[in-house]
Amino acid sequence: MHRLSVAHDKTVAIVRFDNPPHGYMDAPMVEALDKVSRELVADEAVRAIIFTGALEGVFIQHYDVAELSQLGKGLRQRGLKFSDARMAPERTLDHIFNRLEAAPKPVIAAINGNAMGGGFEFALACDLRLAQKGPYSIGLPEINIGILPGGGGTQRLARLVGPARALELVLRGRTVDPDEAARLGMVHEAVDGPVLERALVQAHELAGKSPLAVRHIKRLIRNAGQQSLANDLALERTLFLDLLVSDQADRLLQEFVDGTRDIRTR
Repeated sequence: MHRLSVAHDKTVAIVRFDNPPHGYMDAPMVEALDKVSRELVADEAVRAIIFTGALEGVFIQHYDVAELSQLGKGLRQRGLKFSDARMAPERTLDHIFNRLEAAPKPVIAAINGNAMGGGFEFALACDLRLAQKGPYSIGLPEINIGILPGGGGTQRLARLVGPARALELVLRGRTVDPDEAARLGMVHEAVDGPVLERALVQAHELAGKSPLAVRHIKRLIRNAGQQSLANDLALERTLFLDLLVSDQADRLLQEFVDGTRDIRTR
């Protein structure tokens, strides 16, 4: 059964989630995503990656609840207990999300419909989130079935919109439409019309930027605050100079000096 399809538009890779009839994420999709994400991140010819849904009105509906239920039953039968003293190890899904965050190229979620639970957690691991306007649900409603977001949702959403707003959304299990998601900062933009078209415009724009600058900027901003401010500033100074001596920066800076380039030109 197909789970993913990959297409290329010049230097942009487009990955479509294709898991009918419901558009759930499940173990086979995670396995396919692990392989595809590893290959695309390593492929230097791919300068930007877009993820979107192949089903009408569905990005990723959410993780397959039946699969989660069976997992829980199996753990209960084994008598396993979990607490701060028994921390769960990283899973393949965690490796995928971490890989996309750390990728040296832009990753865009073109949210073409519902994106709840694990589907929205996937989007949170992407650099940019664009949501197609419509009667779609976006958010982390896991508490409504007695669990919590287990794929990084609590942590990434809190860092994105702030702890107070994240608490309200996750504790209530509230989903929002694309317009409200944009107002709250859960997505960068609510898009009229097909979201993939808008995502391709942004992906090609980003693909035209200096790959080294993209790599360094993602590293700096993704990791901001993990060390002391002094250490973060030192790394920023270092990577600034690394770019300053690069061939591409030398050319673009000289074009500005010569009056043939405006700094606002993208």
